[in-house]
Amino acid sequence: MQPIHEEGFDRVLVVDFGAQYAQLIARRVREAHVFSEIIPRDATAEEAAAKNPTAIILSGGPASVYSENAYDIDPGVFELGVPVFGICYGHQLLAHGLGGVVDRREAGEYGKADLETTDEASLLFAELPEIQPVWMSHGDAVVKAPPGFTVTASTPGSPVAAMEDATRSFYGVQFHPEVAHTPRGQEILKQFLYEAAGARPTWTHVSIIERSVDHIRAQVGDRKVICGLSGGVDSAVAAALVHKAVGDQLTCVFIDHGLLRAGEAEQVVETFDSAFHMNLIHVDAAERFVAALEGVTDPERKRMIIGETFIRVFEEVAADLEDVDLLVQGTLYPDIIESGTKDAAKIKSHHNVGGLPEDMQFELVEPLRDLFKDEVRAVGEELGLPDEIVWRQPFPGPGLAIRIIGEVTEERLNILRAADHIISEEIRRAGLYKDLWQSFGVLAGIRTVGVQGDERTYAHPLILRAVTSDDAMTADWARLPYEVLERISSRVINEVDGINRVTYDISSKPPATIEWE
Repeated sequence: MQPIHEEGFDRVLVVDFGAQYAQLIARRVREAHVFSEIIPRDATAEEAAAKNPTAIILSGGPASVYSENAYDIDPGVFELGVPVFGICYGHQLLAHGLGGVVDRREAGEYGKADLETTDEASLLFAELPEIQPVWMSHGDAVVKAPPGFTVTASTPGSPVAAMEDATRSFYGVQFHPEVAHTPRGQEILKQFLYEAAGARPTWTHVSIIERSVDHIRAQVGDRKVICGLSGGVDSAVAAALVHKAVGDQLTCVFIDHGLLRAGEAEQVVETFDSAFHMNLIHVDAAERFVAALEGVTDPERKRMIIGETFIRVFEEVAADLEDVDLLVQGTLYPDIIESGTKDAAKIKSHHNVGGLPEDMQFELVEPLRDLFKDEVRAVGEELGLPDEIVWRQPFPGPGLAIRIIGEVTEERLNILRAADHIISEEIRRAGLYKDLWQSFGVLAGIRTVGVQGDERTYAHPLILRAVTSDDAMTADWARLPYEVLERISSRVINEVDGINRVTYDISSKPPATIEWE
């Protein structure tokens, strides 16, 4: 893949001192239409310089800059002549490394605070209110700015809540401009990007597609490509991008394992075969998967069996295709970050094509490897994929099998599929679908006593799960309106034979997980 800066995009490096902070900052930079890349905190100045950055941002982090095991940075980074913006821990690290003083405060400053601008000439706060709310999260604070810096803002708990050295283009803020709780935070970030660093807002959905198409054509040439479609947004957008680049050189394989939600298999076939006119091989292997799962109750065994069966079916299809040595993989940028560069090309075990064995000799085509999930959705919309696919909520590779506690049978699949369809309908009807990270049903491995009409029943309880999240690393249970819960419960119990009770899971992650198995 060609370096970004050689393709007309400026590059902002985000130094990772804490993944949750770094990823959010990187996403906010891209929302300002500037390309961002996360690099590890132990990257050397030479490694950073080799990427030809337009600017460097030091992220927040959990430690104290003066502690024995503090996260540090190569001091040579400050000698690169590149604008630097320190945020929270990065602000303290900037001060500590350049001769300022960071000290423990008697009382930490957490949550909302009022920031008061103390210098009218401030670049970061130009045209912003003199006093504005910001979001703090720290026990340490910069109490003395380094030589050459001007203190530009303060809060009751942070005497140096912001500082600027316009000569060297060094800037630091104690608060978090990247979070929604700092209402004007994106404007502050844009001031740094556009005014301090001179970054150009050229990272757009159209330019992303153009760049990806060029890369795909350069890699593929006149060779043939295969793509495993799962029905999810990642593989769908990856397939659409590759098809736009090389057309009929792409063959998509959609293996219907019978564990999908209602209407999903039909939607995939309609979209890629009828609408996009792609070469699509549709394999109905539902009976094979259900048979393989007979008698299995352990969730990890289910995953292994589903993955292994998927591999075998995919191998059989691939063996019938001649001269195919390229495999499309829907790897996203967070996958690259989390796996590290040495594993960057490793095929994931739980996405897209179900985890292909290492002895399958495919060269990977990864058109989404620089993109976050929200960018993937935007690209999908630009490419003309239907909302039903682009905005589909995340769905586990093993499908409904891990939302059925205990043995997976055709009967239990049909019960859960019908109930889950009602949940989706009512969530969409309430206008909540895009606000939720996931909303689904779980079929418990027990039965419960109920009364329907004049008869006593002994049927399954359904657990309703709905969560909000940005990245699935953490999640909170959704405060669904009572009337929505009532409609879901009433419809499921009345319309789905085999369910006589609905409960609502109000556990957050952590300590719970989003899925049940």
